Amino acid sequence: MTLRVRESFWFLPAVFGVAAIVAAEVLVAVDHAVVDGGVRIAVLDALSASGGRSILTTIGTAMLTVAGTSFSITISVLATTSSTYGPRLVRNFMADRANQFVLAAFTSTFLYTIVVVRSVHTAVDDGSAFVPVVAVHVAVLLGIVDVAVLVFFIHHIATSVQITSLQKQVQVDLVAALDHAFVDRDESHATVTVAPQHRRPDGGRMIRAASDGSVQSVDWQRLVAWATRHDRVVDMLVMPGDHVIVGDPVVVVTRPSDGTTAPGADLETPDDGAARALRGCITIGTARTPVQDVGFALQQLVEIAVRGLASGTNDPYTAVTALEMAAGALVPAWRDRDAVTGHLDDAGVVRVLPHWPRLEDLVASVFEGVRTYGSEHPIVLRAALRLAERLAEVGQDERARLAEQSVQELRRALAA
Repeated sequence: MTLRVRESFWFLPAVFGVAAIVAAEVLVAVDHAVVDGGVRIAVLDALSASGGRSILTTIGTAMLTVAGTSFSITISVLATTSSTYGPRLVRNFMADRANQFVLAAFTSTFLYTIVVVRSVHTAVDDGSAFVPVVAVHVAVLLGIVDVAVLVFFIHHIATSVQITSLQKQVQVDLVAALDHAFVDRDESHATVTVAPQHRRPDGGRMIRAASDGSVQSVDWQRLVAWATRHDRVVDMLVMPGDHVIVGDPVVVVTRPSDGTTAPGADLETPDDGAARALRGCITIGTARTPVQDVGFALQQLVEIAVRGLASGTNDPYTAVTALEMAAGALVPAWRDRDAVTGHLDDAGVVRVLPHWPRLEDLVASVFEGVRTYGSEHPIVLRAALRLAERLAEVGQDERARLAEQSVQELRRALAA
């Protein structure tokens, strides 16, 4: 649910809109109290009813128009980005807090003005004139702030549509995903372990998916808490990035002592509280996201590189930059990180068994894309060679051998 809210255009405008309505009602009440008390605020000029309505109407109409224009610009940028750099990058704009904030600022100002303008009365209307001076001046202040927000939006959208900015954001997502799935092997960790874990034997309680889609994220802390509370071990059969359909097994629950449970024990009934709790820890959506899906995060960077090599684009420098940014994320992980193999409770007992992809396989996918689509571009091959050399320099044992093998393959490709 948190992931869907973060990547939606409606949540922040909805929150700001409610806040604007509440603020408008409060300020109108303050104005009533000021008028009833006969208090005059020197710094606020008195306004006629027609003048107050005119100001509020102008601000509200302008902000709604600007909000529509900003939304149109955003949609245009989404369409351009989708066709040029890949449709999977659209979520980066959807999840951009700056874009959400700009839309929220304009729509909330509009809502504020229409709530305030209904409180403006003339003596002709109901026998007593009332102009919420404080609320109107706050609307003027919001209009000034919104002009600054508009300038910021133009700058932000012009910056974010640049390919280097897109690649940087994808690299940030990749680094975060790698940090989530891989940890330093030589450091002590209170909540996770990288020690080899053996899959539990058959016979445990199996939980099956209740919906179709891609696994977007897993709430590891909630799983650990549930497993600790019930003295169980949760073995993940699916990981972020996997696609499931209704009925696919997603987790197996066993006992930590002997790895088995009582014969016939089953958690598959829809009304079973344990099954609902475990399914609730796994977010399944219509599309993959890079939040925990390290393979998808790396795929986005490779996709940008591949699209730069397409005949219609013919921009190998985009691919070079993508490989350089991939190096910034992969080399530190390649040096001394291993995949998390278990999540621990407070007593140090392994409670949840994840099964992350091997880092070696992730790196191999990068070089596979280069060999498939970049073999005719020497500049791209040289960038890939530099990445392989960096990996060979920091790799140990099997990783060093694999990286050196990639170095030799790329050198032969350059010489051909």
